[in-house]
Parts: sequence; C-alpha cells; structure tokens
Amino acid sequence: MKFDYELVGKIGSMALIDREDGIIDYTRVARISRELRPGYIWVSSGATEIGRLDYLQRTGRELTGENAKTDYAAQGQAILMQTYRQFVDPAYSVRQVLVEHHHFNDEQKSEHLKGLLLRCRDQNAIPIVNYNDAVSSEENRRMEILALMHDKKRVFECVDNDETASRIACLVRARTLVIFTGVDGIYLNPDDPATLVKIISGKDAYELTESIEEYKKYCVGASRAGANGARAKLEYVKDAAAQGTTVYIANARFSIAAVLAGDVPCTKIGIGLT
Repeated sequence: MKFDYELVGKIGSMALIDREDGIIDYTRVARISRELRPGYIWVSSGATEIGRLDYLQRTGRELTGENAKTDYAAQGQAILMQTYRQFVDPAYSVRQVLVEHHHFNDEQKSEHLKGLLLRCRDQNAIPIVNYNDAVSSEENRRMEILALMHDKKRVFECVDNDETASRIACLVRARTLVIFTGVDGIYLNPDDPATLVKIISGKDAYELTESIEEYKKYCVGASRAGANGARAKLEYVKDAAAQGTTVYIANARFSIAAVLAGDVPCTKIGIGLT
C-alpha cells in the first residue's frame, strides 16, 4: 500500500496537564513538539481544560452555565497553539486545523481537508488538529448527527479526538497511527499490568478486524469521567488498521521514537504482525 503520510499522532487532555500545579505539562509538550516534523499530523486535545485552568488562574473563579465549555475552548486554543509553536523546530511551519463532524461525513469537505493536510506535508508544515469546540453547540451537533443517520449507514461524530485521529489516518493513508493515553495500552485485565496485550494482528484485514472485536470484550471502564475508554479506542482505530496503518496505543510518558522503536511497553495493532 502507498502511504501519503508517515504518522498521525494523538494526545489526550489529561496527558497534557500537570495536575499538581494546575498548568500545562510543559516538559511533555516540549518533548513531543521536538519530535514533530513534516510528514506528521498531530491531533491534540486539551484546549478546553487548558482554557479552564487559565481562566481560573486569572480570575480566581470558574465559569458557569451551558456555554462554559465553548468559552474555555476559545481561550485554551490560543495557549495550546502558542505552546506547540514555542517548542516545535523553528525551521518548520505550524498550522492549526480545527475540525468538526461535517469534515468527515461530507465527501467534498473531506477532500478539502485532505488537500490541506497534503499541502502541509509538501510545504514543510506540521498540522496541529483539534475538534472545534469553540463554535460547536452540543445540542445542534446532536441534531445534525441524528439527521445524518437518516441518510447514511455510518456517521462519524469525532468529538472524541481518538476518533478524529483515526479518521484522519484513514483520510491521508498514514503509515502509522499513535494514540497516546494514560496507560501502557490494552489489557486483558485493567487491574493487572502483566496482562498488557502487546500485539493485535491478523493475516488480512478481515482477520485483523475479528481479532480487534475479540479484544474489545476485555475492555471496560475509562481513565476519566466522560472518556470512552479502551473499547472505544479499539473501535475507532479498526478502519485505519484494516487499511494497512500500523497502530500503537501507548503511554504518553514515552517518546514517539521510543514507541516506534519498540523500546517501551505498548499495544501494537496491524496486519501481519508477529
């Protein structure tokens, strides 16, 4: 298979925050940023939580009401992008790409997004992608998703950036997809580190999909309230893995290079792995 992108990576909100001090984990962001280069797409959650913490530090109080998430996201996006720009190699351009479900459910919009991402690769630029919470109304989004379900067999919501990263990996035919999380990968028993699943594979796309479905049965719970957990991760990455992308689900405490080199514990998913 011909791959148009080397890597799509994703990091979640909780992995970007230093909980003890209530600020961005600058050490982690710096480490990741210094690994990014053209040919990589980075999907980064965190804007809403970063915006909340920043607002709290500046005012001593939190926002209330149904629009708090929107306002926090708008505030946090600026900080998130500023932080990545600070640490990414200055030889490379950094471009913010904010997406919504429309970009993955409408063929014309998908092609437009794909064109943007491919130009980034060719123009020495690194796309930093996030869901556009700042202008996305949850009520409207639900109504739009329901309407799409009447016309299509399958609809992508992409509010969870695990799904966003996986859809982008499919869109640009990425060689590798790295999903960073708060644990080392997929476990047969989440309470027993010894049950880490190191490889999920199959001889072809059909067998790999069956294998992923089997491992989904062991996945329960999530790392935080509102998160979809390991089961959802496996569901989201299924299409990417079936198209030939090699998927890694790994702990965000590790570097991208260490994950790809096989130097750290993680779960690796793909066709024909041994």
